[in-house]
Amino acid sequence: MREMLLMSTLGCHLCDVAAEILVQHMDPSRFVVDVVDIAEDDRLVDQYGVRIPVLVDEASGKELGWPFDENQLRAFLASLPADAG
Repeated sequence: MREMLLMSTLGCHLCDVAAEILVQHMDPSRFVVDVVDIAEDDRLVDQYGVRIPVLVDEASGKELGWPFDENQLRAFLASLPADAG
């Protein structure tokens, strides 16, 4: 299963919209998404503070930044390198 991170924070309306897109269009048998509250880590705030929501593929480090829709999400997922191992 491919592990993804959704960089987010409480009260972020756009993050809620992005999460709904992920729920509706990502196959849960292929992907698991953990929500990361960037407010808990100063480094993450510096890196993502003005860009959230951002979907990050843990294996490759590739990012899909907001705004994105279903088609952009599908293209991003298709572009990911095959899992190593």
